[in-house]
Amino acid sequence: MLTDHAGAGERTVPACPQWTVRDLLAHLTEICDRVITRFGGEACPVPETAPVAELLRLWTERGPEADALLAADGEGKSRGDIMVMDAFTHELDLRYALGAPPPEAHAAWLRGFEVLVSGLGASLGNHGLPGMRIEIEGATWIAGTEPIAAVLSGAPVDVYRSLAGRRSPAQIAAMDWLGDPEPWLRAFTWGPFAPPEEPVER
Repeated sequence: MLTDHAGAGERTVPACPQWTVRDLLAHLTEICDRVITRFGGEACPVPETAPVAELLRLWTERGPEADALLAADGEGKSRGDIMVMDAFTHELDLRYALGAPPPEAHAAWLRGFEVLVSGLGASLGNHGLPGMRIEIEGATWIAGTEPIAAVLSGAPVDVYRSLAGRRSPAQIAAMDWLGDPEPWLRAFTWGPFAPPEEPVER
C-alpha cells in the first residue's frame, strides 16, 4: 500500500494522531527488531531518520526472522499472537490514513480478535462486570466469565476497531447490542487502548 502511495509518509494517521504514516511504520519495524533481539537474534536498530522506503526494506527483511524465532520458542505463540494483533491493527490504521478500504478477508482477523477479546475479558473482570458475547459473521467469543449479561455484534471491522480503542464511546454504544451498552463502555479502556472522545474514523 505504501509503495502505491508515494509521498504519504508525512500524512497523519487518524487513529494515532501523534504519528505520521512513517512513524507508524517505524513503530512496527522497531517492535519487530525488539522481538528478534529478545529471542536471541542480532539487533538491527532502526535509524531515526530512515525514510519509508528504508523502513519497508527492513520490515520485509526482518519479518521472516521474527516468524522463525517465535515459531521455535515454546512461549512464542502467545507473543506471536500479540504481534499479529498489533501489526494488523496498525495495518487498519494505515488503510484509514490512506483512504484504502479494510480487507474483506485477512489471515490476521481471527488471531487479532482472540487477543482483543481476551484483553476485554480481563478488563471486564477488573471492573467487576459480568461477561459479554462478541459476535461477528462466522465467529463468536465470550469476553469475561459466564453467564453473560450483554451481546455486542456487528461488522468485523467495526467490532475489531471498537475492541482496539479506535471507536468513540458513542460509536461503540451505537452498534448492535443486546442489553444496555452503558455499563460496559468503561471496560473498552484497557492496556494500550482507550477510545477517543470524538470519532476519528467513520
